[in-house]
Amino acid sequence: MSLLDLLISPAAAQAAPAAGGSAMTGLLLPLVFIGVMFFLMIRPQMKRAKEHRELIAKLAKGDEVITNGGIAGRIDELGDAFVTVEIADNVRVKLQRAAIVAVLPKGTLKSA
Repeated sequence: MSLLDLLISPAAAQAAPAAGGSAMTGLLLPLVFIGVMFFLMIRPQMKRAKEHRELIAKLAKGDEVITNGGIAGRIDELGDAFVTVEIADNVRVKLQRAAIVAVLPKGTLKSA
């Protein structure tokens, strides 16, 4: 009997029997994780991006909008890549179209 036998019993040191699983069992769990990630993370983000693209495409002169910086104003000019937003009388800011995050109902800025 050696010192190692006192620390680890010979029965515990024996190799465990090999699992009889197939290769498909090993691939099933990662595929399930990928599917769950797609439906919980990727798909909702793609839906939000599509809604934002539609919002940007429907912008028109006179729409009251909010930018991603929190600036509220009325669209004064529309270009292909940029939008001019009037935030006060004779105060205009030129922004990228993608910076618009929401279109407000008409008359919202007058009541605020």
